[in-house]
Amino acid sequence: MPSWPVLISQAFNGLALGTLLALVSSGLTIILGTLGVLNFAHGALFAVGAYAAFVLLQYTSSFVLAIVVGCGFMLVLGFLLERIIIRYFYDRPHEDQILVTYGVGIVLVECVRAAFGGNAQRVPVPYWGQGATQMGFLIYPTYRLQLIAIIAGLLLSLYLVLYRTSMGLVVRAGIENPGMVGILGINVRRAFLLVFAIGVVAVGLAGMLYAPVVAVTPDMGANFMAQSFVVIVLGGLGSFPGAVIGGLIAGEIISLTSAFNSSYSEVMLYALMAVLLIMRPQGLFGSEGRA
Repeated sequence: MPSWPVLISQAFNGLALGTLLALVSSGLTIILGTLGVLNFAHGALFAVGAYAAFVLLQYTSSFVLAIVVGCGFMLVLGFLLERIIIRYFYDRPHEDQILVTYGVGIVLVECVRAAFGGNAQRVPVPYWGQGATQMGFLIYPTYRLQLIAIIAGLLLSLYLVLYRTSMGLVVRAGIENPGMVGILGINVRRAFLLVFAIGVVAVGLAGMLYAPVVAVTPDMGANFMAQSFVVIVLGGLGSFPGAVIGGLIAGEIISLTSAFNSSYSEVMLYALMAVLLIMRPQGLFGSEGRA
């Protein structure tokens, strides 16, 4: 039986992982809910973001500047992917979308592998996040605490964009009824371009922020992609609050289960998903029409 300090430490680990999954899943659920595209390149884009931070940090020597420039790079990459490939698959069957985005993911991962090799790279923790913070009887890495706060701020900003701006209104209307949005004279395709790019930036930013915590490898995004799909199943398709709550639930389940037996952390997550699909197929915050 783990001690209380271990359980509390794992709870904080779960919070850090959960906010990260929420950020990754928010981009995925926006793309899937708005565009109807099953983006199986999401995990590869997470890795691309991490490598962008690794490269840019060598040139800028500033983690914040590397993040800003990296977001610009991910935005351009999102625009290019949507214009060159994704826009031709909006009306295609999901099987075609899975194949093409899975193929894009393989190409991105292999390009990264060709450029940097298969060995793990390290992204140093920024100077303002180094060391540990004393929290009563618990000593916890400072950067992980800051990571929770940073991602919480980013999720709040994304929420305000989606629910307090005209662009967000178009996005949410496109999720519910894209045909009606088109009838109102709004350029849906242009809005979809921006939506896809925002989703790419969200997952790339998650990769950049998480890079100092783990070893950066070409295949690092595979696990996050699978877990992100579980998160949007838990939260509900197209639901931004669902992505946030689902991410936090998934992070805590994985971390707390690991305190008892790490072999069962993923099993418990998928078991919860199976139970939820039986009891509430539309997810915690999803509507029945989008189950």
